[in-house]
Amino acid sequence: MLDESEMNPERWARLMALWDFGDNTETYRSLVSSYSEKGRYYHSREHVSACLRHLDRCVSDIQSPREVELALWFHDAIYKPLSGKNEKKSADWARSFLLENDTFNDTVDRVHRLIMVTEHNAPAKTNDESLLVDIDLAVLGADPATYQIFEEGVRSEYKMVPWPLYRKKRVEVLKGFLDRPRIFQNEPFLTEREQQARTNLAAAISKLDG
Repeated sequence: MLDESEMNPERWARLMALWDFGDNTETYRSLVSSYSEKGRYYHSREHVSACLRHLDRCVSDIQSPREVELALWFHDAIYKPLSGKNEKKSADWARSFLLENDTFNDTVDRVHRLIMVTEHNAPAKTNDESLLVDIDLAVLGADPATYQIFEEGVRSEYKMVPWPLYRKKRVEVLKGFLDRPRIFQNEPFLTEREQQARTNLAAAISKLDG
């Protein structure tokens, strides 16, 4: 049975219909190819599919679902572990795609900003941006076994980084999330995942420090 939450051609076709675009099959194939690249242990098709499942749960709270969904499809499309420009390049790809399909500039700019908030270095400015951030960070509040797989996947993506340096930088990143007044800003993430995320992060930091 087809899982309609997955990153599959049927879901892509429905999204293109919402935008009143053509099928854009080549773009779909290019996205799948990007997310299937060797070395993607976490930022993969599975991550996008998980994001789409979370989107489906909170879609009624989103002002422009088609913009948020398109941003999720593209948000990690370009991913090189040691690059600081992944989000920008992914957002630029989405911008080019939308312009090629004759999308209004203000809409293009909103999608571009939606992708850029996944840098997680500045507060979201809109409701849709805030919900997209929660969706992207949902794994932080997953059950401990799933969270451990996430940590292992991130380490595998950065396997070229010497362990002492990786450990130092990873602790900094995790503490940055843990030190926030709230990790999640919206329901159902806040109620269902906030406390588990804090437990997961604290345990991961302790393990790295140990």
